[in-house]
Formats: sequence, C-alpha cells, structure tokens
Amino acid sequence: MTNQILQLPERATICEVAPRDGFQSLPDWIPTEDKVKIIRRLATTGIPSLEITSFVHPRAIPQLKDAEEVVRTVIEELDGVDVRALVPNLKGAERAVDAGVKKVKTMLSATDAHSLSNANATSEAAQNKLTPIFDYAAKENIAVMGSISVAFGCSFEGIVPVERLLEIVGRYDEMGVREISLADTTGMAQPKQVYETLGVLKAAYPQMAYSMHFHNTRGMALANTLAALKQNVTLFDSSIAGLGGCPYAPGATGNVATEDLAHMLEEMGVKTGTNIKRLIEVADETRNILEVPGDSYLLKAGQSSSLHEKPTGQDKQG
Repeated sequence: MTNQILQLPERATICEVAPRDGFQSLPDWIPTEDKVKIIRRLATTGIPSLEITSFVHPRAIPQLKDAEEVVRTVIEELDGVDVRALVPNLKGAERAVDAGVKKVKTMLSATDAHSLSNANATSEAAQNKLTPIFDYAAKENIAVMGSISVAFGCSFEGIVPVERLLEIVGRYDEMGVREISLADTTGMAQPKQVYETLGVLKAAYPQMAYSMHFHNTRGMALANTLAALKQNVTLFDSSIAGLGGCPYAPGATGNVATEDLAHMLEEMGVKTGTNIKRLIEVADETRNILEVPGDSYLLKAGQSSSLHEKPTGQDKQG
C-alpha cells in the first residue's frame, strides 16, 4: 500500500486586514490612538503584510475618516511590512500616496447589484473608472492590486458564474494588473467552488497572482483556504479575532481569524513567519480594546498541543 501525502506549498503569506475591514465593520467610533495601538501590536506578531486603512470618503465610512493620521503616525515604524491601503478612486489613491502608502488596492464588485449598492455604478462601469488610479500609480511608481468583491456569491444575485470573473480578470489584465484579491465577501463560497474557480482563472491567466479574502459567515473559510492551497495559491487575507464585515453586503460577518488561519497553516507545515502565541495575545488585546467578543477558535480553545511547549515531565509515562 502506497502512502498518500497531501502536497501543499511550503510557505504562505498572510495579510492582516483588521485595521481596514475589521474597523469599518464597527459602528462605534474607535479613537485614533486605539487604532494606532492595535496596528503597533499587530506588527509584533510577524505578520508580513498589512492592509492599514481605506481612503474612502468620510461620509461613506466615517470610521476611517482618520486614515491619513493613522498612516502618518505608524508608517515609519512598519519597515519590513508590506503595507497597502484600499482606495475607491483617484482622489483616494492621491490621499494614500500623500500619507506615505506605497501600495494600493482598488475596489470593485463582481455583480452589478452589489456594485450599484457600493459604488453607484455597474461592475463594468466601475472598473472602467479605475483607469486613472493605474495611470497615477505608474507615474508615482506605486504598486496596485485589483480586487473583486462578492467573487463567489452575492447577497443580491446569488452565486457568481466563473464567466463573470473571467471578464473582470481579463479587463484587469489589460490594465496591467498582476495581483488580484478574490473576496468571498458574503461567505457563500465552498471548497469545491473555490478549487474549480481558481483552476479556470489560473488556466486563463497564469501570469496573475491570486490573493484570497475569505469571510467565515458559514464556517467555510478554513476549508476554502485548503482548497486554494491545493491550487498552489499562497496569498491570504485575515483579520485578528475574526473582525470584519462589509457594510454593503447584507448578512456579511467577519473575516477568518488571523490566529486561526496561521495556526492551521503552521499545523500543516505551511510556514507563515508568524508567532501563533503572540497572535492569540494580540487577538485578545484587540477584542478588549474594542470591547467586542471576537470570533476565533483559538481564543476559545488555544493552540493545538503540537504547538505548545511541553511542560517538564510531560513525556513521562504514568
């Protein structure tokens, strides 16, 4: 009998999105000093990438109206961390760059209904309006990644056909994009769908790097992560303590918890460069600062035994 081994990538990169996705989901104002405090603590966990805020209009998301102040306060301290910010338009990109951000991510919905709710335009029209961001970024030598919200399912339109994603990725490809975030904003994706969708996209656009942004609304996020790993995708977003949720997607709940994601990857031998113990500590500190319960398996159960240091005498029989 031949031993069967699950082949997985050796490493994966986690981007922490709580300072954007997590903060924007909370209705009560988070003082700027608390946002900065959480970001500084996140930087102590070994997280290699950070989505630090969104430069949307303050009327759209009042919680992030202090984006410039947050970035300018901490950007010099985040040396060695890949910092990016979400931008809706050219004005947002200009604000981000002026504050010191060197990488921006665009906003785009896979469906017209979600796009009309989020951007007051159909998906194709909204994507066409992104052109000035790419022109500006090229002039300023700033990196840009594309994104596709509700990439797997939409609260308004249901499951998103892969043909729709192919159209959007094709337009991004023409714009020169080489990294795309696929967001399961509503938590409707399931592993078979994720695996097959990525197979189609990678076959059509093999030059594109795909970053996965899974919400855990129906408890599928970690299973979907494994499906993406099987397609050799190694870029994943997550949010400390499972914070998050789209204000324009009814029923959407938090992102997969960073500590849960890193724990699963490390348990399977996929290196993340993160300190799991510190991630749990920061997750607990974050939920206490924000006075929210959090949504994380590790906050409830702790690490698996294989990641704990063995106490003296643990190896003795008896």
